[in-house]
Amino acid sequence: MSKTMLDHTKSVLKRVSFDVDLFCKELSKAYKFLLPYELEELTNWLLKFTEEKPELRQCILNIN
Repeated sequence: MSKTMLDHTKSVLKRVSFDVDLFCKELSKAYKFLLPYELEELTNWLLKFTEEKPELRQCILNIN
């Protein structure tokens, strides 16, 4: 079974979450390529994912 672009994006974001700049860069790329309904789901996932990583929240604010 192939991964969706959204699943791939989540996987990449998890792997780069150690570096805020890299996380922001990958998030910016995702917002260019994902479909509107995928962006909504990604935003919801990001809010949960960054609860324990407040330094990554700035990336969400910069994108939206």
